Amino acid sequence: MNDAACRLLDDANPAVLATVNPDGSPQTSVVWVARDGGDLLISSAAGRRKVTNMERDARVSLTVYDRANPLRYLEVRGTATVAEDLGRKLAVALAEQYEGPGAGEEYLELPPEVVRVVVRVTPQRLVGTFAD
Repeated sequence: MNDAACRLLDDANPAVLATVNPDGSPQTSVVWVARDGGDLLISSAAGRRKVTNMERDARVSLTVYDRANPLRYLEVRGTATVAEDLGRKLAVALAEQYEGPGAGEEYLELPPEVVRVVVRVTPQRLVGTFAD
């Protein structure tokens, strides 16, 4: 991943995650994204359609676009794994990255039965104006 792609991912730019529904049709969701080395991280709640789709079929596409110029974008095609977000750390970190300090407090106040998950996307192909 080149420096321009990393800067795009490290900033608070919107992203759209595409997963595959059981019938083969696409499902998309606007998400917040962070980077962990070469992998991308997304926070969600267990049981949501996108999460159940990825648990069944790990193939995903994630398009991140520059909020200052939406025609500049990076599409990441890869596979996803889902794990529990222990302590809701990723949910809090992403909320604060995108909405500012203290914004993640709401995730800490959720009842224990609301399970947050970390989606880890491992890139297999990069395309777009920020691709290598």
